[in-house]
Amino acid sequence: MAQTFDLIIHNGTLMTPGGRVQTDIGVRNGKIAAIEDLSNHDAAEKIDAKGLHVMPGAIDTQVHFREPGGEHKEDLESGTRAAVMGGITGVFEMPNTNPLTTTRQAMADKITRAHGRAWCNHAFYMGGTAENAADMADLERSPGCCGVKVFMGSSTGNLLVEDDESLRAVLSHGVRRVAVHAEDEPRLIERKKLAEESGDVHSHPVWRDDETAIRATKRLINIVRETGRKAHLLHVTTADEMKLVSDHKDLISVEATPQHLTMSAPECYDRLGSFAQMNPPIRDEQHRLGLWWGLQQGVVDIIGSDHAPHSTEEKQQPYPNSPSGMPGVQTLLPVMLNHVSHGRLTLEHLVDLVATSPARLFGIIGKGRIAMGYDADFTLIDLEQQREITDDWIESKCGWTPFNGESTTGWPVGTIIAGRSVMRDGELLGVADGRPMKFFESENAD
Repeated sequence: MAQTFDLIIHNGTLMTPGGRVQTDIGVRNGKIAAIEDLSNHDAAEKIDAKGLHVMPGAIDTQVHFREPGGEHKEDLESGTRAAVMGGITGVFEMPNTNPLTTTRQAMADKITRAHGRAWCNHAFYMGGTAENAADMADLERSPGCCGVKVFMGSSTGNLLVEDDESLRAVLSHGVRRVAVHAEDEPRLIERKKLAEESGDVHSHPVWRDDETAIRATKRLINIVRETGRKAHLLHVTTADEMKLVSDHKDLISVEATPQHLTMSAPECYDRLGSFAQMNPPIRDEQHRLGLWWGLQQGVVDIIGSDHAPHSTEEKQQPYPNSPSGMPGVQTLLPVMLNHVSHGRLTLEHLVDLVATSPARLFGIIGKGRIAMGYDADFTLIDLEQQREITDDWIESKCGWTPFNGESTTGWPVGTIIAGRSVMRDGELLGVADGRPMKFFESENAD
């Protein structure tokens, strides 16, 4: 007997846990209800995915959407709109907003702000501080919390956890994975005069040198081993860190960003000036190749964008007064798919980096796999489509991308969330109805 579905995706190549399968997907009530030939079945909506690959919805595990407090740069509506236009179905948003996300009240406020405005699924990091460390076992269970975020450097106020005692306190309370920005703050303070004296953005990776990153990562490893706490090392930038962390994969997962895998100094600063400025910095070719070694050896677990937009006017300030950060949520997949097209990684590996591993490592319920009973979140990919990334395609409020003018092969052509099409062929569809993600180790409110 023919069944009726809410959505059937026909003729696509599915990226399943068992490999690539050419068959159909049936969706009912936002869940995957069938993975088989459904040519004789009806649905309220049918999508012909001939020539396309259907992957589990991509999740960007590091974005800064600036709300509350920095809405002139970005907000939850514009940031999630940029995400779905780039094929992203879910995001993890960072706590360095104003006010900081360091309390249950601040977390609940973000969830409320996102309701009816967020285009994709979402979760928020709880900021770990010396002040809230003792309460972290409770705070990290807040509905919509994806984990804990710690800044060992490059932050201000309570979010800066620069000493080992405070870091140890945060890691000693709770069980959720702790995402860490590892730059050694004392060394940054000591060397800042190098940036101030030069006034040249080319000195950014000199000021924030590889030793600044390595020193912080070594300190993190020592405390992780002491406490037994799971950590997620964000935006790794040095070849040495990749080799160092490879001996500690039982407790430490690793993120790399598309920009660190794609750009290198000094060319990026020659071309983009302070628009290439971010923390940790884009480094030279030796380090870029070291990151690829880490990715190809399986040391890298996740690709995250570190989407951190600033206005053009802000970025044009004289260095080092120019702020660090660049947009990236909308370009994550196009840039990485171009690397797939050039044979630097397989599509299977990319699916693991942006869908399967985020769900597994952070304990997201119902995400990361095309499998029966899982959420019907999909990203449709055209591996052959050739496009140029341009500023005018960018939905972020900042209106620019460091990849402007770059030609790519491979493009996200559809974003489906809970069985609803929210982007198809570059067109935004429907209404903003993204929902908070649920996690195995948190309170999961409806």
